[in-house]
Amino acid sequence: MLPLIILAAGIFMALALLILAFSGPSAARISARRLSSLRVRHSGAASSTTMEAQIRRISANRASGLDLQLQKLLPNPAQMQKRLNMTGKDWTVGKYVMISGALCIVPAAALWFEGAPILLALFVGLFLGAAIPHFVVGYFIKRRVGKFVAKFPDAIELLVRGLRSGLPITETMGVVGSEVPGPVGEEFRSVSDKMKIGRSLDAGLQDTADRLGTPEFQFFVITIAIQRETGGNLAETLANLADVLRKRSQMKLKVKAMASESKASAYIIGALPFIVFGLIWFINNHYMMKFFLDQRLMVAGGGGLVWMSIGAFIMAKMINFEI
Repeated sequence: MLPLIILAAGIFMALALLILAFSGPSAARISARRLSSLRVRHSGAASSTTMEAQIRRISANRASGLDLQLQKLLPNPAQMQKRLNMTGKDWTVGKYVMISGALCIVPAAALWFEGAPILLALFVGLFLGAAIPHFVVGYFIKRRVGKFVAKFPDAIELLVRGLRSGLPITETMGVVGSEVPGPVGEEFRSVSDKMKIGRSLDAGLQDTADRLGTPEFQFFVITIAIQRETGGNLAETLANLADVLRKRSQMKLKVKAMASESKASAYIIGALPFIVFGLIWFINNHYMMKFFLDQRLMVAGGGGLVWMSIGAFIMAKMINFEI
């Protein structure tokens, strides 16, 4: 029984390290904190407006009774809903919890019926139920943010041309929302629609910045807030911002290209043991079942998973650069 517990603990530790390594770069959180402090320092009067906007948004998005009951199972449902909103889809916390529960129960029951130890089946089920929805949501967030960042400098340049032609910034945002496709147009249309119903420009931009969570849009919001307080040529300032964002995007692509070969090698080498294990299990599961019955194999397998996870964690941190 003790080796089985050691194996289960090793698997849990390995999966926790993998989630910690690939859940997201800490540099983004540090950058978000710096941008938040800068925004508060340059727009102290807008804090009450932002708080009021958040209260209205929360009260407007009333959840169903089932969602409210399922939200009690999570420690921070508001943060989870904010993360789901970043995908640009109408997903709710209730749907997320139900899908996670199904992905947890079904694989665990299947492994248990196939003869796997109960602790192993439980840990695999918990990992699948927690990891798969998390990575799926993260994938959609990353894809939408990537599309937004790619088109955002073009939207700023279109905004600059509108300002130089004499249009006010409120009308120019409506033009950008109608002309630019994808997430950029959706977000600018959202800001324009909020201003049409009486919301201020700062509150509408801040709501969008909180939902997107990207440094690029935070730069845009801070630039407009500072220009409204200090004055100056907004078109020229935004043109410089578009140039900076393009160079920032080019640097990110350069770093990604330099690290792509190492990442591909790490993915292939790290996946080979699991692929071979799955193929042999599919061919002769009774033979591989000895892996969960022999105490020596349990300890060796748990140690191998821990060391592989430590290596993946170190490699992920080595290629994590703050730009």
